[in-house]
Amino acid sequence: IDVYQAWCGPCKAVLNLFRKLKNEFGEDDVLHFAVAEADNIPTLKPFRNRCEPVFLFCVNGKIIAIVRGVNAPLISKKI
Repeated sequence: IDVYQAWCGPCKAVLNLFRKLKNEFGEDDVLHFAVAEADNIPTLKPFRNRCEPVFLFCVNGKIIAIVRGVNAPLISKKI
């Protein structure tokens, strides 16, 4: 989940990475990407008012990993 602030929108710097990964895992339908505006979701309150991108990795609705900032190798590794 790409958690973003309303004033800046989702992180565009990782879109190509996400497309590549989706193509690699696409047939299995186990990988899903989403965006979430922290300002409007109470659960994401800890991520509000920060200017760095935050990526949450979830399995069965539970957060299992967090990557702060745009770090493509680390994001790929977490996926």
